Amino acid sequence: MNKTIGMLAHVDAGKTTFAEQLLYHTNSIRSRGRVDHQDAFLDSHEIERARGITVFAGQAVMNYNGSTYYLLDTPGHADFSAEMERALRTMDYAVLLLSAVEGVEGHTETVWQLLRRYGIPTFFFINKTDRAGADVDRVMDDIRTLLTGDVADLTDTLTIGEAEKENGQASAILDDSLKMFLAERDEKLLEEYLEDTRSAEEWTDALIGMIREGRVYPCLHGSALLDQGVTDFLAKFDRLTVTDYASAERAREEDFAGYVYKIGHDENGTRLTYIKALRGSLGVREFTSYENPGTGDNESGEREDDVSERVTSLRIYNGERYTHTERAHAGELFAVTGLSAAQAGAGLGELRGESVPFEMTPTLTARVEFPRELPVKDVLRIFRMLEAEDPALGVVWEEELQQLYIRVMGAIQLEVLTSVLAERFGMKAAFGAPEILYRETIAAPVTGYGHFEPLKHYAEAHLRIEPGERGSGVVFEDACHADELSVGYRNLVGQHVLEREHHGLLTGSPLTDVKVTLLIGRAHNKHTHGGDFREATLRALRQGLEKAENVLLEPCYRFRIRTELEHMGRVMADVQQAHGTFDPPETSETHLLLTGIVPAATFMNYAVELASYTRGRGMLGLSYGGYLPCHNAEEVVARRGYDKNADPLYTSSSIFCAKGAGYSVPWDEAEAAMHLL
Repeated sequence: MNKTIGMLAHVDAGKTTFAEQLLYHTNSIRSRGRVDHQDAFLDSHEIERARGITVFAGQAVMNYNGSTYYLLDTPGHADFSAEMERALRTMDYAVLLLSAVEGVEGHTETVWQLLRRYGIPTFFFINKTDRAGADVDRVMDDIRTLLTGDVADLTDTLTIGEAEKENGQASAILDDSLKMFLAERDEKLLEEYLEDTRSAEEWTDALIGMIREGRVYPCLHGSALLDQGVTDFLAKFDRLTVTDYASAERAREEDFAGYVYKIGHDENGTRLTYIKALRGSLGVREFTSYENPGTGDNESGEREDDVSERVTSLRIYNGERYTHTERAHAGELFAVTGLSAAQAGAGLGELRGESVPFEMTPTLTARVEFPRELPVKDVLRIFRMLEAEDPALGVVWEEELQQLYIRVMGAIQLEVLTSVLAERFGMKAAFGAPEILYRETIAAPVTGYGHFEPLKHYAEAHLRIEPGERGSGVVFEDACHADELSVGYRNLVGQHVLEREHHGLLTGSPLTDVKVTLLIGRAHNKHTHGGDFREATLRALRQGLEKAENVLLEPCYRFRIRTELEHMGRVMADVQQAHGTFDPPETSETHLLLTGIVPAATFMNYAVELASYTRGRGMLGLSYGGYLPCHNAEEVVARRGYDKNADPLYTSSSIFCAKGAGYSVPWDEAEAAMHLL
């Protein structure tokens, strides 16, 4: 049976040490490494060993009791949450570690919400019970209060016996308190509990089913460092987890379906596509398909929805090492070469076109300061490789300004990127101070007009631009009749609308949350050339923005603050002062739980302040809350000093031709000069 399990935790909860113990007890490694000794098996990068934190999702393979486990050790630091989230969709089960001293921390709640969003069955392990101040009962209460009331402590309520010879399954005995716990959550079980009609095996099956359905969350505890409670966890986890992947023989008969969870490059620069097979099998020299990650237009302007490419090699990774295999089957994690453009989050085969938007989105942008003696094309090639591995980087190259920008979650990520560039590519680069990544949209529909007609060129496009739903980005729709414009040219308009982020008029920030519809366009049989519709489209887009009511948007956090009740007034005042809003507070006799939404710009450093006045007992959880109208738009616009008329990338004027020469018509006069009105 193939099972993929993910290890998740707040930073420093002992996740990597726990993973080392699991690998050791399944004979996957000969000796146990330690993070503080810089020899952990899954922290294989020098950056991870030097810093003592997990930065990249490491993968290992272990075998136990007839099952093959694919173990993913994910980053625990908030700056690398995007890397952690990309691994979530591969997981059949998750193990969420908490420290017996610190308990539920801010990032723990963020991880928990993501696990629930993806519907991943979850086990808890309360670690570090050997440390001074450890209190398992308090942490259990925190889990029940802050995460879920359906947590069940299996340390003493479930007993695993020897494996039976007939089916290889170990016996499991639930004590009466655990049976009652399950019965309270299911009416049928309650009847059978009262009548005492269920066998021990049936009670075990019920527990397995409720775990898988997310109705019960098992919890165990111990000390990974001292190897306490690890083998008990392993035995119980193995007995209570099941998957439905087809056998290798049956998988060969099914159509392949998989999910890309990571892109990497080996030491030779070969592109690696990491895949979780969900159905069927995939072999070397076989073709698989995925949705075209580009705009989807070929040379004739026609849509290419799918890309089909041949797998040239197939690798099973175990830490840094890998073995070649000829075929991978459902339930396995593997890497392939030969797929040139598949992106993290993409579906393959029967799942092509299916993707889930990621929750963890960077709210900061930083300028890359690279040595100017380096060829720009080489710098861009390196950053495009890094962007393929981490799509959240959102690399933007401003050609006219010769400036490179990336998006990041925080300052620690920039420090790691600096090390990656130096160690992996030999590039000494630095980054400007991270700034808030603003965006712009419009408040009401407008129509933009663009005309491009210098001598021997011709294109005209009319675009309706209207506000879209928050978080929708830029959406294109073609409403132009085929009699007015050929399908190739209409697709070109869509390509140019979607090919890059467009500057808004207020600060030059990316335009978002708009729907752009092509109403009508015109080409010339003789004079329309490549690039003409790009000019007409961008001018139409800009001309529409000139007429629109532009709105500046800022990134926001959803927050959860838990602190002692005595700090209630201070916390609520701080949120209001930060221009945030909050839901009605939830209070107990001693504690306050406050949730709401607040601008990232005013709250990104609040954790330090909260810890200070609560003497470390306050807890702050932050997650991406989308974009909302900026609370201090006028101040930001003035500070940015963006001159819309001096943007080298955009102009709102149109070009017309008279007497063999082209001439410019300003945006406010262009509409009257259009040929299609």
